[in-house]
Amino acid sequence: MKNKRPELNSTGELELQKVEKQLNEFTEEVNQINFNRMDLTRKPEVEQQTKLSQSQIANSKEVYLKPFKKVSCQEKFNENFRNAYEYDKEYVHFIAENKEIIGECIDMWTKPYAGMPAEEWKVPVNTPVWAPRYVAEQIKRKYYHRMVMKDIPTGQDHAATYQGTMVVDTTIPRLDAYPASSGKKSIFMGSTNF
Repeated sequence: MKNKRPELNSTGELELQKVEKQLNEFTEEVNQINFNRMDLTRKPEVEQQTKLSQSQIANSKEVYLKPFKKVSCQEKFNENFRNAYEYDKEYVHFIAENKEIIGECIDMWTKPYAGMPAEEWKVPVNTPVWAPRYVAEQIKRKYYHRMVMKDIPTGQDHAATYQGTMVVDTTIPRLDAYPASSGKKSIFMGSTNF
């Protein structure tokens, strides 16, 4: 059974049309937000949790991570991706941070290429570690978008300023990783330093 429109007087009808127009504008605005636009949103600058000097990093214990668990797959590795795989599996020196639950170890799964086993990694945070580049890159990509409604002035004429509700999206990092330069060989390249 379809809901029918209620019987209204002329004032109520005008108000209903006004609300419908606002709802349609809002729906159009939300539809304009797509994943490409979300990727362009600026990530807020956050202060690093780990405050280690270069000498502390250089004198820290060398921690090389290996997968905690592996699950094999039946897929065959595509040799067209061999060069990319060789680059991504190089060990890099970095410091991981858990921004959501500060100080908690990062437990995650990786499978960067088809034909590779899925691997579980337990990455300690706030300490320099060595792990494959694809692990550091996956940690760096962990963020989410928060959609917020804000009343923003949408127009102005000689008599009044008009307010309207708009959707604003912000990018919040959940996990982070950044290079730990200690003078030892560590290759970081690309726009995200990995």
